[in-house]
Amino acid sequence: MKLAVASGKGGTGKTMVAVSLAIAAAETRGLEVIYLDCDVEAPNAALFLHPTFEERRQVGVLVPKVDRNLCTGCGRCAEVCEFNAISVIGLKVLVFPELCHGCGSCALNCPENAIQEQLSVTGILEKGHAGNIAFGHGKLNIGKAMATPIIRDLKEWILAKLNRDSLVILDSPPGSACPVIETVHGADYALMVTEPTPFGLHDLRQAVDLIWGKMAIPVGVVINRDGIGDRRVDEYCMEEDIPILLRIPFDREIAETYSNGIPIVEAIPHYRSVFSSLLHTIIKKAAL
Repeated sequence: MKLAVASGKGGTGKTMVAVSLAIAAAETRGLEVIYLDCDVEAPNAALFLHPTFEERRQVGVLVPKVDRNLCTGCGRCAEVCEFNAISVIGLKVLVFPELCHGCGSCALNCPENAIQEQLSVTGILEKGHAGNIAFGHGKLNIGKAMATPIIRDLKEWILAKLNRDSLVILDSPPGSACPVIETVHGADYALMVTEPTPFGLHDLRQAVDLIWGKMAIPVGVVINRDGIGDRRVDEYCMEEDIPILLRIPFDREIAETYSNGIPIVEAIPHYRSVFSSLLHTIIKKAAL
């Protein structure tokens, strides 16, 4: 089963929930747990799980390199580039790697075979183990803007040999843009972590419209910091028939625990059974 833990906005406690579920799941006999931190612009799950990394690799985008001796300046490469990453001025070809999506159209369409592709490194992938949890994450290099290819490479690298009895927890970036789409693609269920505030509701609506409305992935909601704000998140979930699976109260002890990098299921033993029950509920709903 692939479970995406997502949120419309940042700072809702998405990683706190994902980490707690992973720890609870790791205690289930016969269940392989794989945790992927796909928030490659700000990965922080490792601060809580403390994995030991065993492998590391560079990743990036294949960008065009033009052989000036073969190029005739015909402009065909610029015509087929949808992202304006290559331009031809006179006989001079200009390449803008930061705009390139690595689709390869320019090289494929060059009549003189004057374009070869070379790797432009945009980040790294690391994988290892946190106890009996298989762990992987990606890190986007500073100044780079292409998070989506790193997420795709991370999923392909870690999930290439997936056992049938595996639980994959996909810790998604916040929002509803391309990195979220890449993360939740192929998920069996999406757990949306929100907070009962106007901002929380606004961004929850956008994320649910994407994941449930357009990608047809069933969703459930966790309300974190329950007790602040108002009841409009409850009303929205009731109107849209979205189940609220867990409420985590607005509590100082939880905040201090999280700030110190300690999973709440370890600091507050009561929550171990809470998240174990949440996991069983999600598995049942995903099977429907």
